[in-house]
Amino acid sequence: MTMRNILAWIVVATMLTACAGNDLNQPPKEFGDFALGYNIVVAKNAKPVGPSRQATAEEWETVLKEAIAARLGRYEGEKLYHVGVGVDAYALAVPGVPLVLSPKSVLVVTVNVWDDTAGRKINAEPKQFTVFEQLSGSTVVGSGLTQSREQQMANLAANAARLINEWLVENEAWFSPEAVGARAALAAVAGAAVDAPAAN
Repeated sequence: MTMRNILAWIVVATMLTACAGNDLNQPPKEFGDFALGYNIVVAKNAKPVGPSRQATAEEWETVLKEAIAARLGRYEGEKLYHVGVGVDAYALAVPGVPLVLSPKSVLVVTVNVWDDTAGRKINAEPKQFTVFEQLSGSTVVGSGLTQSREQQMANLAANAARLINEWLVENEAWFSPEAVGARAALAAVAGAAVDAPAAN
């Protein structure tokens, strides 16, 4: 790859990143009556994979909560849903040789969503996301060289929040009046069973 091609690629990547980074300024994609309730992130079991800068559980929990709140907190519905995220693994790229050994950062999280009123999880199976850093002029040659550990974490957290948001949009049927009503009915039946007196 010639130097001219490298520079052209960096310019294009930077332009793409600028467009992607501004999407929080745009109206969010609607998927139903939704408001963010509890924003729970647990990172105590997070494991660094391969060569990686180190990050504490508290640091991951803070940066992910902030990114999720920034993205999902834009919805102003009246029905509360709680988002729970577990951090499974991560790699924060260390410095490498540009264009030869330029490791990328990655984050693996597992997500569940709960209906507040029904007290039930709405996704049948936990959803796992493998999150990569956003392509930009500062990551194309390896973010270990060009970004601090905190910048890498913020980049991954923002991408994780975006993927969670897109997942909810793709599953808008979960938030339909019919689905909400079905969950409420199941909760009522379960509650009645618990409250029923024992048979003699």
